[in-house]
This record gives sequence, structure tokens and C-alpha cells, in this order.
Amino acid sequence: MAETGTTPRRTNSGPGRLLIAVYLLFAIAATSRAGLQIATKFDEAPVAYLLSGLAALIYIVAAVGLARAGHTGRRVALACCSVELVGVVAVGILSLVDKELFPDETVWSQFGSGYGYIPLVLPVLGLIWLWRTRRAPA
Repeated sequence: MAETGTTPRRTNSGPGRLLIAVYLLFAIAATSRAGLQIATKFDEAPVAYLLSGLAALIYIVAAVGLARAGHTGRRVALACCSVELVGVVAVGILSLVDKELFPDETVWSQFGSGYGYIPLVLPVLGLIWLWRTRRAPA
């Protein structure tokens, strides 16, 4: 079935499926890491561990938003990808400038270097995908 100029491409089709899978993978990884760190050594670096927990939550909600593919899902995914990009850049800068603020790594520390910089690239890819699948002007 051919797409019309006014029908947006679904965010959960084509390359969007891979994007959702990567978000789910990072949701699992970040949730596991943050959960373990918060449960076993929260007092050592509470800011770092809470930020990892926040990243995990954002990954989960972004994956759900992309998978839902409707208007609400798109808005949720857009908000998550935007917050994620701002977060990874802000935490990346702060973790390089003030190492004492982050005595242990977060998912977003040093722009996600511990995860192959995927945390920096992922929201950019998410925003590009949301832009490419947007409703074309009539």
C-alpha cells in the first residue's frame, strides 16, 4: 500500500523497529545497573545512580512511545528523545568538568562512553526518525 502525502509513516515500522529494540535493550541495561547500584551502594554516589535510574525510565517510556506509533506515542517519544539528548549532553559535560560530582559512572557520563556513545547517538536517531515519519504538510 502506497503512502499518501498526508499519512505519516508509522514510527514502529521499518527502521523504527530496530530503534525500539535498541531502546528496550538500553532500558533493560540501565534499569539493571541502576537498580543494583541503588540497592547496594546508593550512599557512594546518589546523584549518579539516580541519573542512571532516570535514564532507564526515559528509555522505557521512549520505547513505548515509539511502539505505540499514534499521535500520543509520537509526542511522548519526542519529549523523551529531547529530554534524553539534553540530559546526555548536560551530564556528559558535567562529568568531564566536575569529576567529584560523579564519583561513579552513569549511563550518560562522558556522553555515554561506557556504552560506546550510543546514549549520545540514540536520541539523535530517535529525533531524526520522528522527523522522517512526521505528517507531511497538506
